Amino acid sequence: MTSTLDTPNRTERRWKTRDLWLSLAGLVSLALAVGAAASVVLPVSSDLGLAAVLPYPYWVGVLLLNATFFVALRGDATGPASRPVMMWLLAVQVIVLFGVAALVTDVPRGEVAFRHLGIADALSDMQRVDPNIDAYFNWPGFFALLATVLEATGLDPVTVALWAPVFNVGLWLAAVAVITGYLTRDPRRRWLVLWLFCLGNWQDQDYLSPQAFGVFLYFVVVAMLVGPLAARSDKFPGLRRAALAAWWRGRSPAEPRPGHRVGALAVVLLLIPVITASHQLTPFMLLIVITTLTLSGRVWPSRLPLIAGVVLVLWLVYPASTYLAGHPPIEDAGLQIAAEANVVERVSGTAGHLLVVQLRVVLTVVLWVLAAVGAVLAWRRGRLDMRVVLLAVSPLLLFPAQAYGGEMLIRVSLFALPFIALLACSVLLPGDGSTQPSPRAAGGLALTCFLLAVLTVTGRFGNAQYDVFTDSEMDAVATVERLAPPGSTILSAAHPTPWRSDSYLEHRYRTMDDLCQEDFTTATCGPIVYNYAAQNPNGAHLLFMRSTEASVVLQGDSSTQGFAEFEEWLSMQNGVELVFSNTDARIYRVTP
Repeated sequence: MTSTLDTPNRTERRWKTRDLWLSLAGLVSLALAVGAAASVVLPVSSDLGLAAVLPYPYWVGVLLLNATFFVALRGDATGPASRPVMMWLLAVQVIVLFGVAALVTDVPRGEVAFRHLGIADALSDMQRVDPNIDAYFNWPGFFALLATVLEATGLDPVTVALWAPVFNVGLWLAAVAVITGYLTRDPRRRWLVLWLFCLGNWQDQDYLSPQAFGVFLYFVVVAMLVGPLAARSDKFPGLRRAALAAWWRGRSPAEPRPGHRVGALAVVLLLIPVITASHQLTPFMLLIVITTLTLSGRVWPSRLPLIAGVVLVLWLVYPASTYLAGHPPIEDAGLQIAAEANVVERVSGTAGHLLVVQLRVVLTVVLWVLAAVGAVLAWRRGRLDMRVVLLAVSPLLLFPAQAYGGEMLIRVSLFALPFIALLACSVLLPGDGSTQPSPRAAGGLALTCFLLAVLTVTGRFGNAQYDVFTDSEMDAVATVERLAPPGSTILSAAHPTPWRSDSYLEHRYRTMDDLCQEDFTTATCGPIVYNYAAQNPNGAHLLFMRSTEASVVLQGDSSTQGFAEFEEWLSMQNGVELVFSNTDARIYRVTP
């Protein structure tokens, strides 16, 4: 007999008074958060980032939102609150957590979003792809799509970059919702997974970027693998000889469903080359997951790993060969190198910056511990789905493969997050969905999730002192790109510089921290920067900004006094003159 929870009648589907109150509470939470964020005055001066300067009404709104969600999740004997209410609260959560920076300022965070806009603009101007320019032009899929969308719609690129985190997280949640719909029938657990996915998403990889696009497509492929393309686990429950033999022979271990399976297979076969052409890392993660699930006997057809592997190899051998000729993919491989780049080198800087890094680690460890305990509990209850475990742990195989600029652990935790959240639900929400959590349990969950939200906001926006830019800094960047003649060099102190959005190919862009290997002592770095600038035949401009100084100081590469001495030494050299200055930036021209 079908349970009441699975097939609610029309009376249960109607909105109730409770739903109206829950929706109103969500609206109040949104109003509190938006009003508080809009009152923040820039620049951010705290080493703890945006979390330290957000007024208390913002946190009241976050607490009210979490309490409202768990009242809605508890619902009644028929299940949680209605779907529109749950979706509304989830939408508020996305805006409150991921759109707060867009409410504080109308300038996109971080330098990379500006660079990506510049690449799309360059592709539009060139009408071709030149892989000799830099690494981005060896994986141009996302940028070609971005250029097409911007040109076809006439949207303001800066506005697109500003709200990209909200849009991308919304896409991720839609894909994760489909995945969890295939992995569990418990409606409360499905909603809680989406909520935890938001609360654990401190990685800040949802800005306008190929990886955000790739993560969405990766989740779509996983949805196909655990849904229409899933094999019956009762026939192939694990890594057995029969499963491996069937994989080798290409037999399907599942009952055929031609319509769904053919459509899903077509989607996967289309997305594999799209992902491969758009991002360096995501295709490897996709190949690992497809292979793992196939070898465990849980995917049909069995030759998908071969297809994904061939597409990846062909792309590396031909379109990306220009970049890989000077950058071998295994150059930074090894567990020790990865540990130093992802852990050791990140644990440095001021006390506030170190605290932000430690809170990110705490949030990640808490979720993974909950997931491990949840996996044990689900196994003891006979409800453990090995696909979830494989999807959660397989990203770890990426860690020793490449240092990836010290960001591999960040990407690993993001790829695993939906499945870590699903395993954690066995601890946070035991039961089969037909039992209401007690009021005390719901209150405890709301408080726990509020604390996770605090950690997430601190982790995501902990670098706001140097990745949230002021209008004065934007004026300085526009000025230096206007003053610099074509072919000349623009040198910024450090990477958090919002440049290259309009003139990606017009100038040579370098940073002083790269030239000096992050040694900003005047005796060492001063002559290197000056000689590099003075020897450029077309001249050079030096750009010093509040945010770049904050970046250098916050990460422990210099001190405020040391950085000031470095700038003063450069300003006194022959042929160096100050040509622009405002409250947050200075520009020096260097005569060749």
